[in-house]
Amino acid sequence: MSIHSLHGRIVSRRRVTEVPIDYSCLRWAAGLPVEFNYASLQVATGGFGDLLGRGASGSVFKGVLEDGTPVAVKRIAPAPRARREFRAELSAVAAVQHVNLARLLGYCAAPANDEEGSNYLVYEFVPNGSLDAWIFPCLPWARRRSVAVDVARALAYIHHDCRSRILHLDVKPENVLLDGEFRARVTDFGLSRLMEREESRVVTTVRGTRGYLAPEWFLEGGISEKSDVYSFGIVLLEIIGGRRSVRMINDGGERWLYFPRRVSECARVGRVMEVVDERIVGEVEEQEVKVLINVGLWCVNEKPGLRPTMAQVVDMLEFRVPVEEPPEDTQALMANLFLGGGSSSSTASNQEVQDGLVGTEGFLTELTDSFSTSGRSVPV
Repeated sequence: MSIHSLHGRIVSRRRVTEVPIDYSCLRWAAGLPVEFNYASLQVATGGFGDLLGRGASGSVFKGVLEDGTPVAVKRIAPAPRARREFRAELSAVAAVQHVNLARLLGYCAAPANDEEGSNYLVYEFVPNGSLDAWIFPCLPWARRRSVAVDVARALAYIHHDCRSRILHLDVKPENVLLDGEFRARVTDFGLSRLMEREESRVVTTVRGTRGYLAPEWFLEGGISEKSDVYSFGIVLLEIIGGRRSVRMINDGGERWLYFPRRVSECARVGRVMEVVDERIVGEVEEQEVKVLINVGLWCVNEKPGLRPTMAQVVDMLEFRVPVEEPPEDTQALMANLFLGGGSSSSTASNQEVQDGLVGTEGFLTELTDSFSTSGRSVPV
């Protein structure tokens, strides 16, 4: 850890005494990130030998600090976009603290003795890895619901309780970490944006992960915190169903299943238990599932103005307020694009539409192209 020393002045009648202050220790004690030197990170990670995971902008390594603190060191590649993500992540999480946010312990900015010129972020180590490694294999219902509430609380905090609102813009299971007690910590603010209180929306280039992007990303008018709400809704439905929102199935031919449409159709006809992960059906009450599904469907409404805030979502998930039935076709635009994008859409049966099935040809490309050229306005 590098040491930043300041000098305070103690003035008495006889003399002025210069008192050295260990600035980094003060920041550490206050819970603020401190600057590490590159050599200490090399030692902590054993030469960056224990790889935890790899993403688009870099890799994450496990390490142990000199005092025995386990950490996850994120090495961010020196590419221009990655440098922007480093600055965005550091500025977003440097001064925020919440039990459901992964804690940033420190950073190391492009050290001269690193030949690659990478940037580094040092986070607390969260032992159980990311949510996707648990809900898609299997996670008990009680823990799934707890994780959903934790993630909602974290997003409500960055949207409503920080001086500047923070838009995460990449909410997905891979960016939700689980600690030793399976409490959730939201992480990876590399794509985040700060949004001033007086702003109702911001305009930015498309960023995030396909399958979790809100429709307004591809429409004129900009995005807001409601874009995070949409992504959370997708994650919530995935937590309930134990399956990806968009996935390929093979039943004699390759087709895509758009899970939110399937959930919407089952909720409309009162068959909510059909979309629950079959491995945990015996653990859940139908009424509780119905509430959580309705929350998810409100969140993924294609119109941002009809989505709840994350603070309202927390109240709904904790059963402090009643949850009304969502509009019947909360995913009309998305479903039409998913079900009408491929060349086989004209032959899709009514049952296939209800099940969210679509042929694959041209699907992923036309999904983005349709949004980009639709010109449809969406209120925020």
